[in-house]
Amino acid sequence: MSDLDSETGGAVEVQPRAAHSGGGAILVAAGVFFSRIAGLIRDRVFAHFFGSSDAADAFKAAFRIPNFLQNLFGEGTLSASFIPVYARLLAEEREEDSGRVAGAVAAILSLVVALSVLAGVLLTPWLIALIAPGFSGAKRELTIQLVRILFPGAGLLVLSSWCLGILNSHRKFFLSYAAPIGWNAVMIAALVIWGPRQQQFDLAPTIAWASVAGSGLQLLVQLPMVLRLAKHLRIRIDLKMAEVRTVVKNFFPVFFGRGVIQISSYVDELLASLLPTGAFAALSYAQTLYLLPVSLFGMSVSAAELPAMSSVVGDEKEISGYLQKRLNSGLRRIAFFIIPSAIAFLALGDVVVAAIYQTGRFGHREVIHVWGVLAGATVGLMAQALGRLYSSTYYALRDTRTPLRFAVVRVLFTCTMGYLFALRLPGLIGLDPRWGVACLTVSSSLAAWVEFILLRHTLNRRIGRTGLQGGRTFRLFLSAALAAAAAWGMRSLLPPLHPILLAALLLSLYGGLYVGSTLLLRAAEIAPVLARLQRRRHTP
Repeated sequence: MSDLDSETGGAVEVQPRAAHSGGGAILVAAGVFFSRIAGLIRDRVFAHFFGSSDAADAFKAAFRIPNFLQNLFGEGTLSASFIPVYARLLAEEREEDSGRVAGAVAAILSLVVALSVLAGVLLTPWLIALIAPGFSGAKRELTIQLVRILFPGAGLLVLSSWCLGILNSHRKFFLSYAAPIGWNAVMIAALVIWGPRQQQFDLAPTIAWASVAGSGLQLLVQLPMVLRLAKHLRIRIDLKMAEVRTVVKNFFPVFFGRGVIQISSYVDELLASLLPTGAFAALSYAQTLYLLPVSLFGMSVSAAELPAMSSVVGDEKEISGYLQKRLNSGLRRIAFFIIPSAIAFLALGDVVVAAIYQTGRFGHREVIHVWGVLAGATVGLMAQALGRLYSSTYYALRDTRTPLRFAVVRVLFTCTMGYLFALRLPGLIGLDPRWGVACLTVSSSLAAWVEFILLRHTLNRRIGRTGLQGGRTFRLFLSAALAAAAAWGMRSLLPPLHPILLAALLLSLYGGLYVGSTLLLRAAEIAPVLARLQRRRHTP
C-alpha cells in the first residue's frame, strides 16, 4: 500500500469513470448471459447426438485438457496481473505507456502460449494418462486425437483473454463477454450439419475442428475495437518498463494460483474418470449449469469492480474505506441473484436439467443423475461466487500471493475429501458407484467454503469488516424458499408437459415470486436498478 501513499500524499483521487460500476456489471452480465445461453444451446445439441456415451466422455475430457492452458494464462490470470496496471496508467492519462505495456504483454503471452501449445500437442498421450487414467482402448485414442486438435484453439482463446483485459480496462464490457457467442455458433452449426451424417466417434473430431475455428472467430471480433482503443499499441517484448515488470511479477503468483485451482479441477476429473461410464459427462453437464450463475452474477460484478477498485488512489485508510464500501455493495448484489439460483438448482434442478438436455440419447435417467451432481455442486455456489469478488479486491490491492496461499489450502482439502467422497463414501452408505460423482461435487463445494472463509477473514483484518448482513441474507433465503415451495405446489397440479414448457412455467413463477417477496421484505438489491430505469424512461 505504500506505493499508493507516496504517489498521492494521502489524498483520495477517485477517477470519475471508476466511481460507478453498476452499469459495467450489467453489461458484463448481458454479455455473459447471451454467451452462456449460446453455450447451453450447444450443450443441448451435443447431448442430443452424444448423450452420456464413451464418445461424450472422451470429448468432454479432451475439452478440459486444452482448457487447462486457457485457464492458466487466460482471463483470470490476465485480469489479476494486467488490468490493475493497465487501468492505473489509463487513470493517470499515460496512454502511450499503456499502449507499450499492452503490446509487451501481448508479445510475451504469444510466445509463451505458442511454446505451450506445441508442448501440449507433443505430450498429449502422457497428459491423458495423468488426466483420465480410467480411459482405455478406443475411448483413450479418441481423447488423444481430440486433445491434439483442440490445443491450438485454446491458444487463440488465451489471446482473446488479452483482448478482454484491454476492453475491460476501457470499460467496454459487453463485446468481450459476448464474443464467445461466435465460438458456440460455429460448434452448433457443425453439430447440426454433420450430426445426422456421422457416427459418434467420427463426429467428435469434426466438432473439435469447429471449436478451433470458433476460437479464431472469438479473437477476430474483438481485435478491431482493441486496436481502436489502444492507440499506441506496439507488439514487442519490452522488459525495460517498470510497469511491464510489475505485470510479469504479479503474473506468476496468479499463474500458480490458477494452476493450483486447475489441480483441484484435475482431481475432480481424474476421480470421475475412475467412475462408471457417463460420470465424466455428467460432471461436465452439471458444471455448465452450475457455472452459469457464477459467471452471470459473480464474474460480472467482479469483472466490473476490478478496474474501478484498481483506479482509486489515496492513503491506506482512505483506500481501505473505499474498497470496503465497494466490496460490501458488490456482495449484496451477487447474493441477491446467487441465493435464488442455488435454491432453484436444489429444488427444481431436474426441471432445469430436463429443459436443457433431455433430448435424443439424453433421457430421464440421465436427467436425475445430472441433477444429483448439480445439487452437490450447488452447496458451494455462494462461496464460489462471493469468493471471486474477494479475490478481485486482493488483486486491486496488488496482492496476488494471499489468494494463492488459500487456493493451495483448497486443493489439499479437495484431494483428501474428493477421494473419500467419490470412491469410498458410496460403498459405505450403499449407493450405486455412479453416484460417486455427486458425492465428489459435494466435497468440492466444501473446499470452496474453506477458501472463501479464509479470504474473507484475512481481508477483514486488512481493510475492516466486510460481508453480508445476517438479517438481509435470511430474508433472501426465506423469499427463495417460499417461491420454491409455490413452484412445487404448482408442479403437482400441472398435467405432463414438455420439459421446456414446464421449466418456463415453473421458473417464471419462481422468479416472479422471489422478486416480489424480496421487494416486500425490503431485501431486493434490484430496487435501485428498477428506480434508475424508471427515471431514464421518464427523462426527456
